[in-house]
Amino acid sequence: MRLTIIGSSGSFPGPDSPASCYLVEVDGYRLLLDMGNGALGALQRHVDIYSVDAVYLSHLHADHCFDLCSYWVARMFPPGGLKPRIPVYGPQGVALRMAEAYGLDPDPGMTEAFDFHELTVGDFRIGPFAARVDKVNHPVEAYGIRLEHGGRTLAYSGDTGACDSLIDLAADTDLFLCEAAFQDHREHPKDMHLTGSEAGEHASRARARKLLLTHLVPWNDDEVTLTEARSTYDGPIGLARSGETHIVGA
Repeated sequence: MRLTIIGSSGSFPGPDSPASCYLVEVDGYRLLLDMGNGALGALQRHVDIYSVDAVYLSHLHADHCFDLCSYWVARMFPPGGLKPRIPVYGPQGVALRMAEAYGLDPDPGMTEAFDFHELTVGDFRIGPFAARVDKVNHPVEAYGIRLEHGGRTLAYSGDTGACDSLIDLAADTDLFLCEAAFQDHREHPKDMHLTGSEAGEHASRARARKLLLTHLVPWNDDEVTLTEARSTYDGPIGLARSGETHIVGA
């Protein structure tokens, strides 16, 4: 299982990274986890955008989903005509939300390009991946996801405050891709995001074998976030950087 960080900036694109987007590949299958603003441009540095097999949207805030609008244009109107539909997994109302974001009539909205599937808590398959999603703690309907293939496991938090469901999703994973948008020394809204130390605590409780911090807000000092996480997690840890690739379980 190969993870490429397309974008890891939190809340809005930063000077060196688009907003959240992560490419997961196995056996030639390509899955995008989130498509935040700016992601489609950076994605083209890594793969042919028409080779993506599926898209998963953790929630419907702009920094996690709005480049699906650009991707709809790319799939609808390329030279040679409309590209085949691909599945898009997202929270309740995802098809309507994305149609409204681009000012489209709900029928057909984006359904000529995308086959929308609304997420519910539980297990399902995305191509070759065994997937499990659960709701996490955020002001809108939001999900974390666990992916398994060939004995390797990856968990992605999406956006969340502290919650037990995230620990369950990340239990004994080879790689835990976890948001850390907040920092301990600042006041911040309750039940919205994790601090670095909270991300580390969740990784420790989940016994995750590696922690990768993401959703790094541009105005924060990332080294402070990393130091906070190291105070509560003693395993291998790093910062998600746009363009980096990680082999899950390596």
